Amino acid sequence: MAIGVFDSGVGGLTVHRELTTRFAACDLVYLADQAHAPYGGRGGEDIVQLTRAGCARLFDAGASVVVLACNTASAIALRRLQQTWLPEERARRSRPINVLGIIVPTIEAATGQPWSHEIDPLAERKSAIDVLGVFCTAATAMSRVYEIEIDKRSEDLAVFSEACPGLAGLIELGAPEEELRVVVRDHVDALRRRIGRHPDRAVLGCTHYEIISDLFAEALPPGTPVIHQPQAVADALARYFARHPEYDLGQSGRRDFLTTGQPGPQSALIARFWGAPLTFTAA
Repeated sequence: MAIGVFDSGVGGLTVHRELTTRFAACDLVYLADQAHAPYGGRGGEDIVQLTRAGCARLFDAGASVVVLACNTASAIALRRLQQTWLPEERARRSRPINVLGIIVPTIEAATGQPWSHEIDPLAERKSAIDVLGVFCTAATAMSRVYEIEIDKRSEDLAVFSEACPGLAGLIELGAPEEELRVVVRDHVDALRRRIGRHPDRAVLGCTHYEIISDLFAEALPPGTPVIHQPQAVADALARYFARHPEYDLGQSGRRDFLTTGQPGPQSALIARFWGAPLTFTAA
């Protein structure tokens, strides 16, 4: 058995790497749906079907819990899968399984409140004193999940999402750093113009962006706090496993990397981020 990590491509490796540190003894299986990446420009039903297929493949590989290390899949597909697919899948496999997302831990980290916390909708709102910028895919921005859910939980946090179409694809293809730097600067500046100033804090709302987090830090004003999803997800997962000992996560430290795309070595950008060459096998 194992922890499964799913992403449309290589961005979820940022979460996977953090989980290998936090759960070193556990087995982990990573699946990149590179044959269909990126997800950010796809329609909702397409994203649901692809995410469901990826989760099923990870359960076949022995995963007990699958982490959707993809904001787009978490925003668009997670609730559907939990409500309409997982109950029958659990019965069919006759073992405890679950699918978890990365948006809930990120919002908890951004607001400092547990997911269960909601402010009184009738209470007088404070004037927003903190501005949170969320850099994300077009699909995540269109879902408005960060604006909607943070508004329920925080009285003094204004959220502005900046869609970055094409950026995840460039990272997936291992684009040159200077090309990525220009794109990141353009999006940071576009958000600044919309808000009228730079955000007080930022969320890299696509796990691909974590691979080039240094470029976002460079484009934002010095010292701008950035909420890093991998750490937030690992923290939340540790709490979740403490509450749910029924999941078998394995204890051999196995690490498998699967792809629906072309198996073999990943790009130099990924190798540099990972700290070593990384090779995927066919899913």
